[in-house]
Amino acid sequence: SRRRWLYGEHAVPIERHTMLGNGRSIALLTPSAKVTWLCHPRPDSPPVFAALLGDDSAGYFSVAPERRGDQMPLGQRYRQGTMTVETRWSGLTVTDTLQGEEPDTVLLRVLSGSVPVKLSFAPRPEFGQVPAQLEPVGDELRVFGSNVPITLVAPGVTWKIVDDSGHHTAHASVDLAAAGGTVTLEVRMGGTAGPPAGNTVSHVLARQSDAEREWRDWAHSLKLPRRDKDLVQRSALTLRALWYQPTGAIIAAGTSSLPEEMGGVRNWDYRYCWLRDAAMSAQALVKLGSGEEAEAMLAWTRRIIEGTAGHPERLHPLYTVDGYELGAEAVIETLPGYAGSRPVRVGNAANRQVQLDVFGPVASLIAAVAERRGYTEADARLMDAMVAAVERRWHEPDHGLWEARMPPRHHVYSKVMCWLTVDRALRLSQRYGLPVRPEWTELRETIAGNVLERGWHKEVGAYTVAYDTKELDASSLWIGLSGLLADDDPRFLATVLAVEAELRSGPVVYRYLWNDGQPGREGGFHLCTAWLVEAYLRTGRHDDAERLFEQMLECAGPTGLLPEQFDPESERGLGNHPQAYSHLGVIRCATLLDKLPAAL
Repeated sequence: SRRRWLYGEHAVPIERHTMLGNGRSIALLTPSAKVTWLCHPRPDSPPVFAALLGDDSAGYFSVAPERRGDQMPLGQRYRQGTMTVETRWSGLTVTDTLQGEEPDTVLLRVLSGSVPVKLSFAPRPEFGQVPAQLEPVGDELRVFGSNVPITLVAPGVTWKIVDDSGHHTAHASVDLAAAGGTVTLEVRMGGTAGPPAGNTVSHVLARQSDAEREWRDWAHSLKLPRRDKDLVQRSALTLRALWYQPTGAIIAAGTSSLPEEMGGVRNWDYRYCWLRDAAMSAQALVKLGSGEEAEAMLAWTRRIIEGTAGHPERLHPLYTVDGYELGAEAVIETLPGYAGSRPVRVGNAANRQVQLDVFGPVASLIAAVAERRGYTEADARLMDAMVAAVERRWHEPDHGLWEARMPPRHHVYSKVMCWLTVDRALRLSQRYGLPVRPEWTELRETIAGNVLERGWHKEVGAYTVAYDTKELDASSLWIGLSGLLADDDPRFLATVLAVEAELRSGPVVYRYLWNDGQPGREGGFHLCTAWLVEAYLRTGRHDDAERLFEQMLECAGPTGLLPEQFDPESERGLGNHPQAYSHLGVIRCATLLDKLPAAL
């Protein structure tokens, strides 16, 4: 049935999930306010709740009216300018917030209304692989089995604990009218996980208000475009929520193993910091007037480079949020996966790939930050390191930004990003009166000549994914988006037309259609859609850019969140969620479209 499709236990479309965040932890809610994902103490830690990746045996925390006719929520929304989520039924509103400071995180759940409510609390630490035991102590429900303390504080709630195959699950019924109209639930994780100094309703509401105020103050500080202002603000809030404040890292997405094909094996763990993704995310926020995330990300990058013993060309594509190398990629065999999509993975083998494009986004971020507050000595040292890395390795084949598990090739995008690195370094030197190194000028010209000649495929009549191949790729649009080719260069115009003809399908643009060595097929990639929007704008196709961007926004869920991909045939989201790439694409497109004359 339609209801089951939208709100069934394990069939909620990916894009309909809503994220909570506090700059340290991330949680996902279904449209019916069921917590099905929460990792602690870091976003790349094992989850406490992971029903998102299979079924309730992996952990959840649900709240719902007891009367069967009230099961369908009336709606769900973010409070304006915050990461607080309201889910509303007739007679019941659940208000959810992640709050707290390291090492503590608190999931605050405020139930207000007049109807009887049923609660179920089923923590399952370590992807459900460790038995969780629950013990009621006064107003607390203590969790045993986790490697960090976890306590549910629920004043006035009486729990019934049942054993479920070695795990405990707690159930309760609460009459909101008899309880005075408001009941508070706090999942306290980390530290001592004991009750706060005050756990009355007024204290909980005050802490929730404090958490909202921090988000709202930041959101109000942004310089938002007039175009789709609210959705741009939501995208900015999402990127900030993916920022791990204790270290400065920005993760690629909030989840692991949400499928790029329903029932398929294209399921990856994105809860880490890719240098490329993080630099692009931070740059998007800089363009909106927020530099805090970029400064922290650049400081994180400098620390990573210090660990290479003077060899930045040895940078890995991604790291944990603490800046360490990932362990081996592993599979959680006990989980059935989202909608039966297995395997469920932890870690990411792309950590060991060679991806020579990573220096370009970092260089572009440095340039954006310098434009905001000037070019510092620390910036110059980091830029020097990026150019040195390019100088040593640009001529090598690599695995490319899409991380195909195939032998390395000479990817056009990687070469373009190497060129961009040197180009941005030269521009900054010229702008700030620093000596222009002739060897950098020569290097830039050498890379440009190489990629412009060898990346062009005469038979295809466009720039392709790699040298000596006919296969098209959306990333080849960067031959023009980077500034390497002028907007009116016939070769860029031809590449835009080729990508449009082969890779665009309605509201989406596929990354590629070539065989990447994995079975099955993925959906359209939102960031690639954003790239084509920008390419349309650069080549004078303003109406096409407007229409495609509008179609892209229509793919978002009801609370404005976008996963990595979208399937235009089934009309549902795919991939990890929410995805930084998708939201930085929204910001970039809206900002560019906002500059168009009003008549367009």
